[in-house]
Amino acid sequence: MQENTNINTSYTVNESNSLKDLILNIRDWIHYFLSKKYIIILFGLLGGGLGFTYALLKKPVYIASTSFVLETGGNKGALASYSGIASAFGIDLGCGGGGLFEGENILELYRSRTMISRTLLTEGNFDGKKQLLIDRYIDKHGLRKKWKEKPELKGIRFASYNKYSNTRQQLLHDSIISSIVKEINKNYLEVGKIDKKLNIIKITVTSNDELFAKNFNEKLVENVNRFYLETKTKKSLENVQILQAKVDSVRNILTGAVHRAVAVADATPNQNLTRMTQRVAPIQNATISAEVNKQVLSTLLQNLELGKITLQKETPLIQIVDAPVLPLQKKGVSKLLMLILGGFLAGLLSVIYLMVRRIITSALR
Repeated sequence: MQENTNINTSYTVNESNSLKDLILNIRDWIHYFLSKKYIIILFGLLGGGLGFTYALLKKPVYIASTSFVLETGGNKGALASYSGIASAFGIDLGCGGGGLFEGENILELYRSRTMISRTLLTEGNFDGKKQLLIDRYIDKHGLRKKWKEKPELKGIRFASYNKYSNTRQQLLHDSIISSIVKEINKNYLEVGKIDKKLNIIKITVTSNDELFAKNFNEKLVENVNRFYLETKTKKSLENVQILQAKVDSVRNILTGAVHRAVAVADATPNQNLTRMTQRVAPIQNATISAEVNKQVLSTLLQNLELGKITLQKETPLIQIVDAPVLPLQKKGVSKLLMLILGGFLAGLLSVIYLMVRRIITSALR
């Protein structure tokens, strides 16, 4: 019983000594850091100064945003009953189901190399001067200075049609455009829907160059939406053009048949009753041809009108809601925040450095 009491007393004394040692160590470290307070303050001031300088030199980022409503007009049920009639005459009214650009596929168009490169090779208006967007990008990023060291890139120039004199030159231009497209996709361009339940699409371009951000955003939206409309209605437009050509052809044949019948009657004003073949047969042939073509023309006109209705229904509605307007929204680094953050990080690093140095010195002693 006495042995247990001695053991418990020993544990209590050891715990008391450990706690006492911990408190003494903490107090010792506090005294040590207080003795080095000027060093810590100096590091903090240097860090704060560096943070403030960074915020001062950091160029602001300009944000250009365009939002628009996209309505694909996918309700084709009204034409389903007519498509069977039209197909009997070999006409496709395009009343099938979904297509290549249904749903959110248009978002990928904005990220595609073809659309971004086409936009880069489009002219923009910069303070009243026309300039290719890719040339503006190259000038603002100082790429031509870097290319001076490479003879093959020293005098390189871009053209809006993107076709060049030889294969080597074409390869260099395509390579530069590809690298710029990749950079824009990664750091400059953001595409998405404002809300998954809404058909409002938002295109955002961020850049240190305010005019480039605005022009690139506008030209990209313009190029992609035009391509989308042309591709979406291409099949229906071709059907309308084919039907229109057939209508014009049949109408010309019908008009010719009527003129032939009249011409035969005018050519034989005093026809001999014993030789009626010269007049009756041509007139009858022209009349039959006119009647047949009249029926064909009536059917083609009906299908042409149905094709035009289909074209109107398949033409998407793209309505701009918000467009970028100067001055653009500016996003910069807070000088006060960087001052505080820089001072705190530098002070913390100085404390860690002093702690490690004291531990190593103590261990060597």
